[in-house]
Amino acid sequence: MSLSAARHIGSDVCGLPPVAAGIDGELAELDRQLDWLLALSPVDNDGLWESFRSSGYTRVEPLRYIDLEIDLDDARQRLLDLPIDRIESPLLEGLLSEKQRELERQVELVRLRGTDGFVTASLDLFGGVDATLLELACDILREVPHGRALVADAGIDEVLEAVEAELDWYRQRAPDFHADIVVDTDIGSMMMVSHGTFYVDGDIRLPHARIQPLVQHEIGTHVVTRYNGSKQPLRQLEVGLAHYDALQEGLGVLAEYLAGYLSGDRLRVLAARVVAVDMAIHGDGIAQIFACLHETHGLPTDDAFDIAVRALRGGGLTKDAVYLSGLCDLIAHLHAGNPLVPLLMGKFALSHRVVLDQLVEHGWAVPPALLPRYFDHPEFEARLAHCRETGIIDFYHLEPRS
Repeated sequence: MSLSAARHIGSDVCGLPPVAAGIDGELAELDRQLDWLLALSPVDNDGLWESFRSSGYTRVEPLRYIDLEIDLDDARQRLLDLPIDRIESPLLEGLLSEKQRELERQVELVRLRGTDGFVTASLDLFGGVDATLLELACDILREVPHGRALVADAGIDEVLEAVEAELDWYRQRAPDFHADIVVDTDIGSMMMVSHGTFYVDGDIRLPHARIQPLVQHEIGTHVVTRYNGSKQPLRQLEVGLAHYDALQEGLGVLAEYLAGYLSGDRLRVLAARVVAVDMAIHGDGIAQIFACLHETHGLPTDDAFDIAVRALRGGGLTKDAVYLSGLCDLIAHLHAGNPLVPLLMGKFALSHRVVLDQLVEHGWAVPPALLPRYFDHPEFEARLAHCRETGIIDFYHLEPRS
């Protein structure tokens, strides 16, 4: 039985076997405690930028971070003590042992923050940049035009209004739909979702036309798939099966396009992140990456600095390359005629989709409880059909669409 065939079947759902359920719950709890993204997000980004600008774009102060309230040694031991070999189902054993190994790598990633070994740990977890992806990124930066300059006429009040309206829309369909909202002037990103919490920069300024696309990226993708995952017997579909980041970020960027405005400049930022990650892997610092992005590729100074800092988080975080690579894989998936809906049932890698069909057959996974709001747009089907025919190099809008 395929995921699409199972859409109307709810009676087949059953709980996990006891040992698998216990390990699934312990892994989900460890995942909740190990907020590695927060641990690798530098603080005082405004101060970093002012110091860098004052130096003539040549010197960057050392990056500083918060510390997580978790004992990393204890977390690692808890992972090692899990009786993975006692899991009743080979299918579940494979998925849960894969997640166990990923969490071990994440523990090491946080432990090695700021050391020479960090880049190696990041490569082990997220991979690097292959020649094909780097070539595509350079092609985008060379060929995709800057969009028409839009006035950054929206601030935190407009963003929060849009976010609250979005959450209300989902709560009308699912009363238990929820996301905590944190306004912070020091998150190093305009918006982000981490462990189900929506963070937004208190000093945010952006064009009105970009609010809905970014809300669809963060709420319509990351929060909705977390909610859908929370309705699954397998809790890892809520917190994320191993290697889920690429598909999540690919879906997030796709949501921006389906919401009506993925600008050429936004696509160029994703390409610049690939270039920055590749430079970080090869030992370049923030100042060198900034110079390359700004002087060679024409990115604005604030974007170039933000991307350079993101690439050097922790000592060289390679995760930013997955936005473009994940989008490429997702578009190829759509080009092959595959459905979009099953990819929203939780957080997982595109390579897991065959395994998910097997989970459905066993009653350990169900179709999505909610679909993103952009599915209700009158032009949704036409926009999705266009995605199935459009190559990455043309995957942007010249003008916002309503």
